Amino acid sequence: MVRLSLAGIFVLMSAACTSVAEEPSSPAPDPLPPEAETTLHDDLLTLDAHLDTPALFHRAGYDFSRRGSYQTDRTNVDLPRLQEGQLDGGFWVIYTAPGPLNEAAYIAARTSAILRQASIREMAAKYADSVALAFEADDAARIHEAGKIVVFQSMENAYPLGEDITLLETFYVGGLRMLGLVHFESNQFADSSTDDYLHDGLSDLGKDLVREANRLGMIVDASHASDDALRDMMAVSTTPVILSHSGPDGVFEHARNVPDDLLIELAESGGVVHVNAFGGYLEALEPTPERVAALEALNAEYGSDFAAMSDAQLQAYRAARIELDGAFPPPRSSFEKYLEHLFYTIDLVGIDHVGIGADWDGGGGVDGMAEVSDVPKITAALTDAGYSAEDIEKIWSGNVLRLMRDVEAAKTATLESPDIVK
Repeated sequence: MVRLSLAGIFVLMSAACTSVAEEPSSPAPDPLPPEAETTLHDDLLTLDAHLDTPALFHRAGYDFSRRGSYQTDRTNVDLPRLQEGQLDGGFWVIYTAPGPLNEAAYIAARTSAILRQASIREMAAKYADSVALAFEADDAARIHEAGKIVVFQSMENAYPLGEDITLLETFYVGGLRMLGLVHFESNQFADSSTDDYLHDGLSDLGKDLVREANRLGMIVDASHASDDALRDMMAVSTTPVILSHSGPDGVFEHARNVPDDLLIELAESGGVVHVNAFGGYLEALEPTPERVAALEALNAEYGSDFAAMSDAQLQAYRAARIELDGAFPPPRSSFEKYLEHLFYTIDLVGIDHVGIGADWDGGGGVDGMAEVSDVPKITAALTDAGYSAEDIEKIWSGNVLRLMRDVEAAKTATLESPDIVK
């Protein structure tokens, strides 16, 4: 088994990434309507459990400090929009695409994940006046009171750990505090909700990985996992399990959505489900024939193996895709449909077990809530529905921070190298 030392990892992390080039800011979208009351929202600590924005940090043309627009660049998050929408941060994702289950692929994936974590830390260092890394639940309030954006770290897809679960400690030392075991494809640890099953839930290695996350004091995330894998996680984990960006199957039947009985079981065990805003999981969305034909032509021209594309090819593809989306818009779900999922989940499992995980910059966003500058509308809708300020704060941050404190309190061992790099 090939493994980098901690020292080697942090040499890579400190030198891994370079800053993106500055580009002119895009035009600002229309302001929030007057009915989107933000007085309460401004006072809340608001956290989203799944921000895929680190995937953009070294994309040509993206600058975290400059205001973009979903209409022009298909992004959802940057510092100006976070500040405008008073979204105070959350869990920023170390995402690695699925791949072959062999040692060579694991090594390549591991390198990608290390560099993604480095890019999150680089962002926090570059914009230290406006954002700050968070390592414990109590850090969130302190960072918020300082007027900065909260940067917790999560991992979506444990695939880059290969078959060496001791690597999880390396990512923990770098700040990782939430672990999602699987993504769109079943892997060495768990079955995916959107792929053929390999293990009928968790593999033995996956169960060991859950135990290692418990030992380190890391939240276990079951979003994207099959129903049986979620059951196994709840059975094995000594702490409550989170769904960082999922939804209720009771509103719309989809493989990525979770049956009511499992959501209730998750809540009864102390877990939290963060409702996502990915349109295809909210309702059935059918593209027009013209869009289908245009996408087929685009894929024929560029191919679909993004990993094999050069930076120039990726940039050309993205520009062509944005142009295509403008000519043949993708079908979009609505803010009203998102609220249907959110309110259904609250009614099903109770106010103490629901949060927000919109899947920003990972496909999340709906008409009426296309980017993070729009999130005060969630607070306004909850207020209009009669929820108290205390209830709304639980949804925005109280529930996930309570779960995080449970995990911190239940750590089963002290790290061999306890000095966290801050």
